[in-house]
Amino acid sequence: MTARLEDVELRVVDGVEGMSGDLGRLFVVVGVFDGLHRGHAYLLEHLRTEADRRRARPSVITFDHHPDEVLVGAAPPLLCDPAERLERLAATGVEVAVIQPFNAEVRRIEYDDFVRMIADRVELAGFLMTPDAAFGHERRGTPETLSELGGRMGFDVVVVAPFEIGGQTVRSSDIRAAIADGDLAAAERLLGRPYAVTGSVTAHGMMTFPMPVALPSSGLYEASISGRPVSAVVASDTTLTLRGAGVPEPGTGVRLEFR
Repeated sequence: MTARLEDVELRVVDGVEGMSGDLGRLFVVVGVFDGLHRGHAYLLEHLRTEADRRRARPSVITFDHHPDEVLVGAAPPLLCDPAERLERLAATGVEVAVIQPFNAEVRRIEYDDFVRMIADRVELAGFLMTPDAAFGHERRGTPETLSELGGRMGFDVVVVAPFEIGGQTVRSSDIRAAIADGDLAAAERLLGRPYAVTGSVTAHGMMTFPMPVALPSSGLYEASISGRPVSAVVASDTTLTLRGAGVPEPGTGVRLEFR
């Protein structure tokens, strides 16, 4: 499978087990990448740079749903539609995206076994990480343990400081908090673009979503669909209803951008 945006092709792979030698030499970052916010963009810029230095393809290993659904029993609401996430990864220059199913079995995989699963299938140039990044069972795959493993297996680990705005690290949780407070200007500042949700229009202008999405607190918000202005009414029960001449027919799939 491939995703394309602005003539950038992204090879999409179904899980680590679907990786193969024809992908080439890969330099990898592991993460959820929900929202593809400014901190992610900064990290992916470093990914491209470090991959180029190693004559490798910039690659992302992410997950089919948020790991917290398995780890703590509930996933936070999405900041970005999964299909849009792939398009935005392509737009940053990522060449390979591995969508790893996350379940109880995957949760128990030790970090070194996970790395060997990758290295057994492709030429692994290394990993990009932030200081607090970790993966594998009980988050034992830290920059320190990965560096030690890389010394034995022959791959690099590059650690970059997280992206900050005003001395604060940009995190998806902070964007969700801003949206929940109705502070869409703060969410836009952290995302680097207006916040948007993707779903379908049903009868009476209501929107439904295939997965839980982050919605602002109850109130009336100005928004747009394909450039056409609409009003978005969020009720106290978190239902969202569209109003205005720009509301499409029921059954239409839309991307609603808050203004």
